[in-house]
Amino acid sequence: MLTELREKANALPLLPGVYIMKDARGEVIYVGKAKALKNRVSSYFRGEHLPKVAAMVAKVADFDVIVVNSEFEALVLENSLIKRHRPHYNILLKDDKGYPFIRLDVAKEYPSFSLVNRTAKDSARYFGPFGGRAQTKDIIDTVCKALKLPTCSRRFPRDIGRERPCLNYHMGACAGWCLSALSSEEYRRAIGEAEQILSGKTKELTARLSEQMERAAEELRFETAAVLRDRIRAIEGLGNRQRVISAVYADTDAVGFYRGARSCFSVLHFVGGDLAGKDFELMDEPLEDDAEAVSGLVRQYYSQRGAWPKFILLPVEADDAEDLSRLFSEEAGRKVSVETPKRGDRLRLVESAATNAREEGERAATAAQKTLKTLEWLQKTLGLESQPERIEAFDVSNLGDEGIVAAMTVFVRGRPLKRDYRKFRMKEIRAQDDYGSMREAVERRLRRYLEGDEKFAPLPDLLLIDGGAVHAAAARDVASSLGMSIPVFGMVKDDRHRTRALETPEGEEIGISGNPAVFALIGTIQEETHRFAIEYQRSLRAAKMHSELDDIKGVGAKRRSELLKAFGSVKAIRSAGLDELRAAVPKNTAEAVYRHYHGEE
Repeated sequence: MLTELREKANALPLLPGVYIMKDARGEVIYVGKAKALKNRVSSYFRGEHLPKVAAMVAKVADFDVIVVNSEFEALVLENSLIKRHRPHYNILLKDDKGYPFIRLDVAKEYPSFSLVNRTAKDSARYFGPFGGRAQTKDIIDTVCKALKLPTCSRRFPRDIGRERPCLNYHMGACAGWCLSALSSEEYRRAIGEAEQILSGKTKELTARLSEQMERAAEELRFETAAVLRDRIRAIEGLGNRQRVISAVYADTDAVGFYRGARSCFSVLHFVGGDLAGKDFELMDEPLEDDAEAVSGLVRQYYSQRGAWPKFILLPVEADDAEDLSRLFSEEAGRKVSVETPKRGDRLRLVESAATNAREEGERAATAAQKTLKTLEWLQKTLGLESQPERIEAFDVSNLGDEGIVAAMTVFVRGRPLKRDYRKFRMKEIRAQDDYGSMREAVERRLRRYLEGDEKFAPLPDLLLIDGGAVHAAAARDVASSLGMSIPVFGMVKDDRHRTRALETPEGEEIGISGNPAVFALIGTIQEETHRFAIEYQRSLRAAKMHSELDDIKGVGAKRRSELLKAFGSVKAIRSAGLDELRAAVPKNTAEAVYRHYHGEE
């Protein structure tokens, strides 16, 4: 095989292009670019390599190449293929990190902010991207609170003057736009100030407001001056949120890279020389050398983020720096320079980024070593043949005979891998039967693997079942019936519903309280699995309640929320008397609900 691959590589042209390594199943395991395909690809099949490269080459059964016209085209094509195939041996950033945007629909008379995953070619304005959905929503709420803009569900101008102002108005968090006293011009002025904040122009905004405040004071308009003063203080008090916003509009990004047991890629965002934010990601040691690794990581990072500074400073000389500048400039729609500084202030910024990468990498390596030691102890405690790198845990949740569900969590090297979590809604089990439900959930999970479903690969090294020996035996029997030998243990709780021990399917209890690290790991897995199952069960219950109440004419989101808050469940609403319903919601809604369930006038 190696001889055939070497001969195929030696026949390649001395032209730029991309090479695609495949394993025996035809799956893409590595994608790379080359100035001269013959020289680069043939180098893999001669001489000795570092262990990680040798491991990749050992799995190569074939390769394809795509010849292009220039090194720049090779860079763009490589980037696209890595994004599409996400090969195992390429250095990869998490593709689920997510960089949301804030959208402002300026076409409306009363524009409003919303959170979106990507921009669109429409009349709206977009700000970002920011670090995460929760963080982005927090930014919207904070900016709106600072400027007393509405964050409620009311729509303007439709809802102006229709109802009393909500709690936000009484708490001083909203100016009361639902009252008729404020104009749309005043609203747009406040929105304009929010736009300036989200565009990173806080200093310009506060300077302008300060001038207006001083002018108002000179003209003895003290009430107006006090309002402006409070607004300035609120804007200046945005604190950490403003740093997040500033990082989006950084003029210089400094990249750091650390290679070790846990490698780290870091980016520091600077605005006018001041540090405004930091991103970093940990990973296994890459196959590529430092220059190639940094080039690949930088491309992935800015492709996911969708925001580019004026200058990107690299810690190592990259052969494709000029092509990176061209690529980023085309994507950003303006000039973006990719440089490797040799001296001066910019070099110090890169050194700072490198220090951050090293500290994060070393800290993670220490934590990883502790986790591996914990898994080693767990292996010895349970008498396993190998270390349980991938642990899957199951829990069943139900409310009587309704809403019977099971949840599966996944822990890899002691850390939760949430993208591999799975939910199961019982199909065969119709009555409350924890053991039957556990059997069904485990069987469905293992059968999906046997059917070739990639979402259920690979198999676990250890199965942990919430419950005792009978639950564990149910899971073990399912695995055995499918020809699989997977270690299975039950997670036993004490009288206070806290993790106590592990139990074999035969009923032998294995104490773990004597080893705090193992005890903490099992406790974390059990609690996380229980949480995931309960959340899924509750979400189904809530969806069912909403669906049933949505069938009632005249019951919208607000009235539905009021009814559920007052009665706690659809069952209680169904059995409530007319007077009870009238006490919770307006008369016409109460009568509509009563008629729906009782068919009486």
